[in-house]
Amino acid sequence: MQRLTVAGRLLITALILAAIYFGFKYIGGVDLLKKIAPKQTAEQTSDSPSMPSGSSEATPEESAKPSTDTEATDEAGSRPTFNYTPPAPQNGKLKGVVELGASGFNSFIITVDAEKAWKLEKAEFGNSLVLENMATDQDVREGLKKYISEMLNFGVSGRDIHFVVSSGAIKADNTQKIIKALKSLNYVVNTVTPEQEGRLALRSVLPKDFESNAFVVDIGSGNTKISWKDGGKTSALESYGAKYFQNGDDDTKVYNEVKAKAEQIPAGNRKTCFIIGGVPFELAKQVRKGKERYTVLNAPAAYKSTEAKTKAGVNIYKAIADGTNCDQFVFDWDANFTIGYLLTL
Repeated sequence: MQRLTVAGRLLITALILAAIYFGFKYIGGVDLLKKIAPKQTAEQTSDSPSMPSGSSEATPEESAKPSTDTEATDEAGSRPTFNYTPPAPQNGKLKGVVELGASGFNSFIITVDAEKAWKLEKAEFGNSLVLENMATDQDVREGLKKYISEMLNFGVSGRDIHFVVSSGAIKADNTQKIIKALKSLNYVVNTVTPEQEGRLALRSVLPKDFESNAFVVDIGSGNTKISWKDGGKTSALESYGAKYFQNGDDDTKVYNEVKAKAEQIPAGNRKTCFIIGGVPFELAKQVRKGKERYTVLNAPAAYKSTEAKTKAGVNIYKAIADGTNCDQFVFDWDANFTIGYLLTL
């Protein structure tokens, strides 16, 4: 009886040990499956297309991307390129110009020849806060001296450095302090009206081959200029600039006025729009391919922004697009109305 009890105890012990052994193997197998499962998911994700930013599986980086970037990227693949190469200058000369704009002091150095063929050599952009009357005398003097020094070091002769105040900046109360600072440095300052600025923009932006079927738009902070050539005559109109919101102007009011101005462009000139300015620059940046000279913009509806100036500029862009039914807006990375001024010298 006692032996049977011992044998029974041994049998029970063996059964317990066997249960522990197989149970341990089972648990280890479950853990192994758990370890494999995430690895398989990761491998599948890396091989599959990226999740949309609205998906619950999107990464934090994907979710943080603004919708503008997504739309611009989606359309960029099918966007047509603008294949045009301007004539290169022959035996040209260096000339420089500083633009005193409503939102920036910008400088441009070009090589230009006797036939007015030109090539941009260097460009710099900076903030001025002129329109907000926040530019101090010291800001102005230091900014201008910096541009003058860099142009001289680049090889531009002092007598070939020019200064132009934009028609938007001239409206600011403290623009006279800029002119005064320049005169103290023995430089002449050239001011332009909106119509003159529109004509100068057209001079630098519009290729001769497109004079009969295109128009030019310059969306500045202080105003927007629309210009075109018809039968050899240049016409230019002015409307609201991209900072119209600072004056409390309503989006709908601005849209309607700009659209009405755009509708004055002859039907034959509406095939292509060459567009420049601060907001178009921001829009073109999102879709530019490499270092192309010309970038075809997306339609206005493709651009979404929370930044007030960009939203206002897109509203102006939409008004022009709707008023002309032009479906090809080409941003020129090199042109500027002040370069047009250099071409008139």
